Amino acid sequence: MTNILKNYSLRTKLVLLYTILLIFSVSLISYYSYWNTWQMLINNKASNMRARAKPIIEHFLNSKGSDSPDSNKVTRQNFSELAYDLTSRNATAIIINTNGEVIATGKRLPEEMEPSPINYKYFHQALSGKNEISYITDANGKRVQVFLIPIRPRPGNQKIIGVIQISASLSDVNKTLFQHSVELFSVVAIILIVGILLGYWLIGISLKDLQNLSVTCQEISKGNFTKRADIKNRKDEIGKLADSFNLMINKLENMFDLQKRFVANAAHELLTPLTGLKGSLEVILRGAQDDRETVNKLSKGMYKEVNHLIRLCDQLLGLSRLESTTNLSKRQIVLHEFINEFKQKAKYIIKSHSFIIQEGPYVKLTADPDLLEQILFNLLSNAVRYSNAGTTIFLNWKLIPDYVEFRVVDQGKGMSKEVLSHAFEPFYRGKNQNSSFEKGTGLGLALTKSMIETHGGTIKIKSIPGKGTTIYFTLPI
Repeated sequence: MTNILKNYSLRTKLVLLYTILLIFSVSLISYYSYWNTWQMLINNKASNMRARAKPIIEHFLNSKGSDSPDSNKVTRQNFSELAYDLTSRNATAIIINTNGEVIATGKRLPEEMEPSPINYKYFHQALSGKNEISYITDANGKRVQVFLIPIRPRPGNQKIIGVIQISASLSDVNKTLFQHSVELFSVVAIILIVGILLGYWLIGISLKDLQNLSVTCQEISKGNFTKRADIKNRKDEIGKLADSFNLMINKLENMFDLQKRFVANAAHELLTPLTGLKGSLEVILRGAQDDRETVNKLSKGMYKEVNHLIRLCDQLLGLSRLESTTNLSKRQIVLHEFINEFKQKAKYIIKSHSFIIQEGPYVKLTADPDLLEQILFNLLSNAVRYSNAGTTIFLNWKLIPDYVEFRVVDQGKGMSKEVLSHAFEPFYRGKNQNSSFEKGTGLGLALTKSMIETHGGTIKIKSIPGKGTTIYFTLPI
């Protein structure tokens, strides 16, 4: 069954499920309605028959008189008239004495129905004094309702002198039930037809957006990342799915754009030193090897370019290694002690600037000390690179819930919004690079971001052109 359903569309499956539930629900309600109607008709008929019989029986007993010698005896002679009065076209009464013998019957005309056979189980219940006895049985191929009424000498008397059995035809009840069944079937048929068609239409409308989403996925799979799920004004699960889908595609598009730029920039960064190396080798191969001064000069340039390539490859490998937290060697660090040691090392890269550490609260955190040192060195190097000599660089920290927030503040030229939007992209470099520094690779902030995120922290930049830049990063305690 499961394998068969796999071959059908989602719309067909939902319509099938909806149809089964609708049929089950309507059938259950219809059966409940039919059963209640049946019980109501049977109870009404029983009530009407008893209401009709009661005054006849009381009148008959009162007319006999309680002092009559025959008033305490059930005989054919004195109860034939009562049986006749209780018999009608659709009901026949018989009188049964305490021995279970029929001593009087009300049927006199051929068209009147035959009385039902005596069911002695119910007969003995009536003899015991039980008044409300009725049951349904078959008599001569027809369904009849039988009522048993104990006969007492006078109302309220505990003595039972016989039993009246009235057999009533259920033809009127069956006719009413048949009409009710026809009406019920018609209503059920209309509900099912309209309900199934309406459900098919509504499910189709609901799934139309999913079909559009499927078409969009096919377009994106062909490389068209400009396509988006155009589903508006929907707050249900499909609307949320479309929003999540569009968000995912936006991120994928950005990621692929970053990847393309990364490959292009990496190729450019690798090509530049390789081109220099090729040119130097060509000069040497053309005969410059006999000129020791030229060879020496070219060798130094090639050595510098090779170092640049090695540094670039090391940083690219560093980015790759930082994708997994298993490469971290975390241990507990007392921040004050760590910063004091770092301050001594930092003097070698900020000789032309003032470096002020604004100590924050005492705190211990768990981190990789080598990576944390590298993070701070990278940020300080950038601050030095993009600020004028003689300006001040600040380092401070504070506690926020579950994290330590560090701040590196410089008084440089700042960055424009365009530069900020690309600051963490690999191989991206600002335009205000100080010529006193060796040419960078543009991987410093990308590496720093990866190292911080590997620790479970975040990094962000705030910059005002002409006033300076502040870099915030957090590490979990």
